[in-house]
Amino acid sequence: MYKLPVLVLLLALFACDSGPKVIEADAAADAEQHNHPVTQTATTGAAPPSTETHKVVAEEALDTERYTYVRVNENGESFWIALPKTAVEIGATYYYQGGLVKKNFASREHNRVFETLYLVSGISQQPPGGAGAGGSAVDQALGNLSGGAPVEPPATIQAAAGAIKIGDLIKNKSKYAGKTIKVTGKVMKVNPMIMGRNWLHLQDGTGNNFDLTVTTQESIPPGHVVTMEGTIALDMDFGAGYRYDIIMENAVVAK
Repeated sequence: MYKLPVLVLLLALFACDSGPKVIEADAAADAEQHNHPVTQTATTGAAPPSTETHKVVAEEALDTERYTYVRVNENGESFWIALPKTAVEIGATYYYQGGLVKKNFASREHNRVFETLYLVSGISQQPPGGAGAGGSAVDQALGNLSGGAPVEPPATIQAAAGAIKIGDLIKNKSKYAGKTIKVTGKVMKVNPMIMGRNWLHLQDGTGNNFDLTVTTQESIPPGHVVTMEGTIALDMDFGAGYRYDIIMENAVVAK
C-alpha cells in the first residue's frame, strides 16, 4: 500500500467523467467544434451509481480517432461502453467504475447509432484500488490516464444558470470559501479513484483558462462539459509540500 505522500505526488504531477446526470453542453455543437467522434442525437435516462465497479469481458471493439467503443458482457448481458481511445484485447476481462448512460448515441465514423451507451473514463485489467501482477494501484491510476488524445482547451463556455465562472471564483476565492456553489466547465482530464475519489480538472476559458480541481464520486469522461456543484475549500495541504490554493470538494453533477 502506498503512503499518502506518494498519492499526493501523483496528484501534484497531474494538477499544475444516483439520480439523473445531465451533460450541460449541446453535444452536437461540441462535436462539431472539437472534432468529437460521437454526436448525441437524443438523451434520456440516468447513470448507474458512480461508485459501482463493473467486471466485464470485451466482446468487440470499434476505434475512432479519439475514442474506443467496446461491446462488453457483464453477467450474461451485453452492452456498449465508450472511453478515450484505448487498445482493447477481445476476450480479456476489464474493470471500470460508474459511467454516464446516453440513449441514441450516433457515431459518425462508424455510421451507426448505439441505442444505449455508457460513457466511462477508462478501463483497467485490475480491480480499482488493488495491485496486480502489472504493479500497484498507483501504477494502475497512471495507466488509466494514458489513454486518449489531449482534450482541446475551451475558448468560452456558457455557464449554467446560477453557476460561477472559474475566473470569477479564483479572483474572489475568499468570498466563496466554505460555500457550496456551481461551476460549468470542460473536463480536461480525470485522475480516477485516488484516495477513494475521482479528481476532475475543469476549465471554462476564463481566468487565463485556470484549471480548477474538483473531487467527486461521479465518473465523467474527459472532453465533456458539465456543471458540478460542490464545496469550495482553500489552502488544502496534503503533505509532502503539495497543496491546493483552491479546490472544489465532494462535488456532484448539478441537476
